[in-house]
Amino acid sequence: MTFSTGYRPTLTEEEKAEIRSRLHSLETEHHDLDDVINRLAADPRKTGSSWQRLKKRKLILKDQIQRLRARLIPDIVA
Repeated sequence: MTFSTGYRPTLTEEEKAEIRSRLHSLETEHHDLDDVINRLAADPRKTGSSWQRLKKRKLILKDQIQRLRARLIPDIVA
């Protein structure tokens, strides 16, 4: 449940564990894509549309990782 005030309900330990697990999977995939992209970048003949798709996927993963990390950070009451 989300409210327009930016309020986030407190996560249960189970929900936090699920987020951490998903975060780990996404970070692993992101790292693996980074390795593949770097290898492809070393050979200019292989930097075609598949290389661009990999870069786009890596950016999508980065966004997902940032959103999940933000969910794990509790709201600070001023």
